[in-house]
Amino acid sequence: MCCITGICLCRNLPFPWGNEDTQQLIDILGQYNVKATFFVVGDWVDKYPDSVKALADAGHEVMNHSNTHAHFSQLSTEEIVADVEACNDKIEAVTGVRPTLIRPPYGEYDDHVITAIRSTGMEPIQWDVDSLDWKDLSAGEITSRVTGKVQPGSIVLFHNAALHTPEALPGIIECLLQQGYTFVPISQIILPGTYNQDYTIDHTGRQCPA
Repeated sequence: MCCITGICLCRNLPFPWGNEDTQQLIDILGQYNVKATFFVVGDWVDKYPDSVKALADAGHEVMNHSNTHAHFSQLSTEEIVADVEACNDKIEAVTGVRPTLIRPPYGEYDDHVITAIRSTGMEPIQWDVDSLDWKDLSAGEITSRVTGKVQPGSIVLFHNAALHTPEALPGIIECLLQQGYTFVPISQIILPGTYNQDYTIDHTGRQCPA
């Protein structure tokens, strides 16, 4: 059976996105017993702590998407570390679990950013399938885009408060399940020791056996 590393719905507060569809997303994933990884911005945690707790209570991973959605490539090592830890503190205060993964804002990563993040004991995450739901594509377009690009080991990127994501998710999940894919949170496939195999991220964002 193939594995797809969960659905990553990220929280980017600097954009005008709230929490209006959070419970709907939780309910949809729950219908299919899918556990996803949610990358949240620290500022979003400040504004919607109840939603963050709801995600954790539903069994989803709540991971780090920076504290203020800054451009990490423009920050010093010390500034990156401070930003990452500030977000970790906020998430841990709400969920009781300290994040081990981070999705750098804007998908920006280079050796400097990766080294700074790994100095905190965390692992940076990328994706290889972008749903482009933030462009307000129709549910059909989102579904075709995702199901046509997914391969074993893929990480699929979605966003909360995107216009048609809740509409598209059921069809995407059903299609991929029929193709033999299994949905798991990201940490279950890439962190050391998981499935007795370590993974690394290649330049496309795909998770590959180390």
